[in-house]
Amino acid sequence: MRFSGKNVLVTGASRGIGREIALILAGYGLKVWINYRSNPELADSLQAEIEKAGGNAGVIGFDMTDEEGLKEGIKTIVQSDGEISYLVNNAGITLDKLSIRMKTQEFEKVLMTNLTSAFVSCRETLKFMNKKRFGAVVNISSIVAETGNMGQVNYSASKGGMISMTKSFALEGAGRGIRFNCVTPGFISTDMTEKLSEEVKKSYTDKIPLKRFGDSKDVAEAVAFLLSDQASYITGTTLRVNGGMLM
Repeated sequence: MRFSGKNVLVTGASRGIGREIALILAGYGLKVWINYRSNPELADSLQAEIEKAGGNAGVIGFDMTDEEGLKEGIKTIVQSDGEISYLVNNAGITLDKLSIRMKTQEFEKVLMTNLTSAFVSCRETLKFMNKKRFGAVVNISSIVAETGNMGQVNYSASKGGMISMTKSFALEGAGRGIRFNCVTPGFISTDMTEKLSEEVKKSYTDKIPLKRFGDSKDVAEAVAFLLSDQASYITGTTLRVNGGMLM
């Protein structure tokens, strides 16, 4: 794949899907900025792995819910590289609970971490991308944004809002050639799903037409495509990576 920009910020990149996205994008020649919130050791390890493979990476720590810290982090990247070409909003949390037991604070915390922080990072990077008249953003949403899920009223709301927000940003960025898209992963093999019992895993895979969980690399390659020059005429769309669960 071809990329006209030179660097990318991946939020929540030190583990899971974010880690795979960072590895894939570094493999395609981009300088990857690895964002972490509380575990610098994982971020440093990922940076070392990328550099050992011949790639280029930087580590930048900030809490996505700290608006000033987030803004300063983006400024640091621009000061270092002269631009920010791409953004992947991957950071997020879950606080699952049935709605009748869910506290308002638990609802708001998930929205703040998953949605509000993505708004701030999109807004701040757009300011710099506007000056260059170039850039692309991919927001990592979820299949539950479109299907809903019991016990995930807060998470579903945050990820559903992300899809709508992405379309609005796409309209605002289009005049300067800046693209915004979403990826909605389905069931992906991660540390979290590995803890599930075989019985539970089977109950999920029975619902998936391809009869298997996805891999983090499936999501990462979809992200890479949407950022790349090959997707230069794609904006405001949602790419579903779910094995056919939602057709």
